[in-house]
Amino acid sequence: MTEIAVVSDRTSLATSHGQRQRLQDAAFRLSTLFFALVVLTLLGGVIIALVEGSIPALKAFGLGFVATEVWNPVTEKFGALAPIYGTLITSLIAMAVGVPVSFGIAIFLTEVCPVWLKRPLGVAIELLAGIPSIIYGIWGLFVFAPFMQSTVQPFLIGTLGQLPFLEDIFMGPPYGIGILTAGIILGIMVLPFITSITRDVFETVPPMLKESAYGLGATTWEVVWRVVLPYTRVGVVGGLMLGLGRALGETMAVTFVIGNSHRIASSILAPGTTISAAIANEFTEAVGDVYTSSLVALGLILFVITFIVLTLAKLMLLRLQRNAGT
Repeated sequence: MTEIAVVSDRTSLATSHGQRQRLQDAAFRLSTLFFALVVLTLLGGVIIALVEGSIPALKAFGLGFVATEVWNPVTEKFGALAPIYGTLITSLIAMAVGVPVSFGIAIFLTEVCPVWLKRPLGVAIELLAGIPSIIYGIWGLFVFAPFMQSTVQPFLIGTLGQLPFLEDIFMGPPYGIGILTAGIILGIMVLPFITSITRDVFETVPPMLKESAYGLGATTWEVVWRVVLPYTRVGVVGGLMLGLGRALGETMAVTFVIGNSHRIASSILAPGTTISAAIANEFTEAVGDVYTSSLVALGLILFVITFIVLTLAKLMLLRLQRNAGT
């Protein structure tokens, strides 16, 4: 009888434990579903607010709003072409500056750096990500822009500006501020993000793969190019997209150094503007429904650009994963 009672107690305990686990699993699923729905709700709310706020501008200017350069609050004529152009060009310059440097630092930290220097250098790179963007803007305006005006831009005008195919890109007086300066500042700002991610994914490569390549006589460059990058390409692309997203949406640092001019110039040395900078500069001064709506429409365009970039990145990652699987 005692043994039967013990078996019965164990069975009841197992049953109650199983019921408790099922309840916990159900609660966990519901809570995660709730959080996912909250994110989707917030995203939908942002989209609805942007679309609703953009309606007066879109009714007034139509699709020509995207293709018009003029921006005149006095006559209430607005176009988004100049901010779109500035956003894309500064982001491209930022990636052209930040990606090679980030890759170089990540490769150095994972393949070449002495053990005693790896941790301090890695911490220093990560600390760059914690610097507020307004500090980058102040440094860019009072330190970097004068350096560009007195040294870099005159050199570019006197060398590359004299070449037949590059004269339009590097022409004009050296203002110091401008699209090139803003792009370089953005490149410095995205550098720690790309570096941290690429370093982390490089460290996931199994040591046996690299040691095997070295054992076959491969150089460090060959190991990186033929072993490390193919193994980590999905993570590397994700890091690049994160840096590009940061460059597209950066506001304060760009506002300080880009010049805030609503015009499209062929020279990257000339002042310009971006979508974020235009909104930050003018939203508090916007008078009238059309003016305010035009700024909200700029925000909607930036949202669409970011969404397109993220979609293309996701498609690229899926394609890379599919090719890796085959």
